[in-house]
Amino acid sequence: MPYREALAWLFGTQLFGIKLGLDNIRRLLAELNVPAPGQRIIHVAGPNGKGSVCAMIDSILRSAGYRTGLFTSPHLVTFRERIQVNGEMISETEVAAGLSTIREMVRDWEPHPTFFEIATALGLHHFRQQECEVIVLETGMGGRLDATNAITPVVSVITPIDLDHQKWLGDTLREIAAEKAGIIKPHIPVVSAIQPPAAAAVIQARALACEAPLRIVETSYEASPIALAGAHQKQNAAVAEAALHQAGIAVDGNAIERGLTTVSWPARFQRWNECTIIDGAHNPAGASVLAQTWREVFAEERASVILAVLRDKDARGMVAALAPIAAGFLLPAVRTERALPPEELASVIGTILPDVPVRIVPSTAAALLDLESTRGLTLITGSLHFAGEALAILQGNPDELEDCLQ
Repeated sequence: MPYREALAWLFGTQLFGIKLGLDNIRRLLAELNVPAPGQRIIHVAGPNGKGSVCAMIDSILRSAGYRTGLFTSPHLVTFRERIQVNGEMISETEVAAGLSTIREMVRDWEPHPTFFEIATALGLHHFRQQECEVIVLETGMGGRLDATNAITPVVSVITPIDLDHQKWLGDTLREIAAEKAGIIKPHIPVVSAIQPPAAAAVIQARALACEAPLRIVETSYEASPIALAGAHQKQNAAVAEAALHQAGIAVDGNAIERGLTTVSWPARFQRWNECTIIDGAHNPAGASVLAQTWREVFAEERASVILAVLRDKDARGMVAALAPIAAGFLLPAVRTERALPPEELASVIGTILPDVPVRIVPSTAAALLDLESTRGLTLITGSLHFAGEALAILQGNPDELEDCLQ
């Protein structure tokens, strides 16, 4: 099965929707005989910062000489970004071969595995084939019933919790924290970032019930520079360092320094050029951190914000968080049907910032072209899906964008 055909089949499984539960993924992993014995897995959950923490852990481990597997989601431009070995994306040939195997395996399964279950199984299958020593595994949407939770890690990591994916995870911090804390397993060490009190109480209770040693990271990493911008990344780096320590994986200070000074994580306050920042902030907490980082880097200068927000996100909260740094908004119609229509987003902005200029444009390409003639600062943000679309256009390969709902 060629790569494009394999990918079309995989993306077609999104029609099965999101089914939270572990029976199918456990069956898949058992059939594939993964993960391999001896492979150590670091499991990371949390709506904000989890991808950055995963990238940091992976970069430090590679600097220390370990052969690593990194599984993250969503992708920005190509599905292959989700599965990396030693910093290299899985090849098209390997994706096609792995998905061909899984497709034949699950042909008659009822219920049929979901997109994310198959992607998780493909990643772990690839990591076994590539003989990875340590795997960094990022949860998808949740934690307790997330497909990645079918494994047993050497450490469980929880990054800052805020309201996100309420449709699936609950409407309160306590409910969402309970889902994220579901990755805590009996006697397995836990590392948590500083949490709001309601979330912290849930995590502490779950750790106590599981007799799992809990370390709460209350400091920031200050020993060396970090390639990712923002004070919050120093906190993420401290969480990454603590996770490796709690996992009992040997890394020295030089490896930590090298890993953090060279870590790359696109669309997280990514500086495309001197005037353009791309950031995948997709909820009010993420947008607030983005605005804070903007102030750290650009002081009082404001941005022309190219904004696209998904329908199921808190657009009002995001606009309010971006208000202190926004000189104006440009709202493109983007490729995903999940996006809030620009007209509705313009109405949201108008109620919060009635004096800030807002323009609607027909596409992301049109928005980027419109701003080419300006010399001011530009911020592209609102979702990782939108950041990926913008990156594909800026890189000159818009047709290579592999659209995906999850």
